[in-house]
Amino acid sequence: MELSTIREAGFYDVDIDPSLDLFAEIEKLKKEKKAIILAHYYQEPDIQDVADFIGDSLGLAQKAESTDAEIIVFAGVHFMAETAKILNPNKKVLLPDLRAGCSLSDSCPPALFKSFVDKHPDHLVISYINCSAEIKALSDIICTSSNARLIVESLPPEQNIIFAPDKNLGGYINKQTGRNMVLWNGACMVHEIFSLEKITKLKARHPEAKLIAHPECEEAVLQIADFIGSTTQLLKFVEKSEFGMFIVATEAGILHKMQELAPGKTLIAAPPDNSCACNDCPHMKLNTLEKLYLCMKYEQPEIVMEESLRLRAKKPIEKMLELSRKLGLVG
Repeated sequence: MELSTIREAGFYDVDIDPSLDLFAEIEKLKKEKKAIILAHYYQEPDIQDVADFIGDSLGLAQKAESTDAEIIVFAGVHFMAETAKILNPNKKVLLPDLRAGCSLSDSCPPALFKSFVDKHPDHLVISYINCSAEIKALSDIICTSSNARLIVESLPPEQNIIFAPDKNLGGYINKQTGRNMVLWNGACMVHEIFSLEKITKLKARHPEAKLIAHPECEEAVLQIADFIGSTTQLLKFVEKSEFGMFIVATEAGILHKMQELAPGKTLIAAPPDNSCACNDCPHMKLNTLEKLYLCMKYEQPEIVMEESLRLRAKKPIEKMLELSRKLGLVG
């Protein structure tokens, strides 16, 4: 495939020699191109194994801000690679498949959100990092599930707040802080699909198992959870807990790292309410080891952004990173 076609397509459909050791080739390309691979916990195991850094949204943003690599290869979804580009205008930022979007980000169209914000002129806008650069540019502070509660609590109680785009995370933070933030009606398709009925039955079959859940889950699931936290917080809980069995209500990709950190513990993926019984994020799973290799080889697809948008989106991200440093938060 010609490079021009690759640029136009935004993803790869190239035959790769099956005898090629992709792990070795990727390591070689990293050294040759002075590149770093950042991967989210929801990526497939092969990608996690070859990554230089694996983290949640906060950890990935912090790493993207501090890296001295010349090329950042982001094994995640589009808004994550955008965030890296916002923080690194002079570095090349690559995403293995440009189609790797985010249902939560898609649930908040910029034009509609701007109208929503305009109706609440006295409100400060806190947006979850799972949103587009355009939404970030309309925000005052960005947050992640790791730092959302502490960021909200750092603001004066009388401060009116809009929280977007995740209504479930926003509702959870409202409940935890006693706030009454105005919530945008967005949600993550993966975290909304967990079946309360199936989880309840699973807990009955395994009474010794602890249900751990990401705050993007619906309130009914959170109400019966034994522990609620960000992806990193869920990992640390499993690793350090005295309990030996866990039902995990978040994207199933996290189980790979969990099992690595807690090899003697039993992990059960929380059952979703769908016919295929899968709780994988279809966007995250668009990235593959083959696409990662081709992405690095051709240095495409590349994230590009208008400078004025980048500068507007950068301010609320920098505010988040500054607050996280002050609060001692590391993803």
